[in-house]
Amino acid sequence: MGASLPTLAQSAPSVAPHAVKKAVSHPAPKTARKVVAVPNVVTPVALSPEQLAVADKVVLGKIPCELAAHVTISVDGRTAGRFVLEFGREKHWMEPVPTSTGAVRLEDAKSGAVWLQLANKSMLMNQKLGKRMADACMNADQLRVAEAMERSPAPNLLEPLRAESVPLESAKDGIAHALASATN
Repeated sequence: MGASLPTLAQSAPSVAPHAVKKAVSHPAPKTARKVVAVPNVVTPVALSPEQLAVADKVVLGKIPCELAAHVTISVDGRTAGRFVLEFGREKHWMEPVPTSTGAVRLEDAKSGAVWLQLANKSMLMNQKLGKRMADACMNADQLRVAEAMERSPAPNLLEPLRAESVPLESAKDGIAHALASATN
């Protein structure tokens, strides 16, 4: 019996490594462009007399708020009637906005920040986020007004007046005046 020879696997003929090259794309070298810096200077629009009247009423300085926060308002040295408001790490360039109620309102249209200053307190809101950022901010004058409002609150317009809240003499004078003018 004959011995069988092992079968050898035949391989494909080998190709020299230099014969097959993959195409590699190289980006074209970039030429350096000259960048000209354009100053970001926007000439602010002059404020109206109404806006300047509001600006005269703005309370300046560091104002303490609730939750140990504080707001610092200073005059913007670049333009008259405008202010810089700092709250934490945020800085807002505020412009006065006239209101029908007499409240002092400052706005930063870019960031959405709004500062409302009333007789008894001030608050910082963000219109874009729809939330109050700082509340119950009071300087010494606002604190006195807030305390006075707590001691003698405004009457409830939906409830009848108590007799002791209306002086009797002034009520009699008012009735007498109304009767006299009705008969004339």
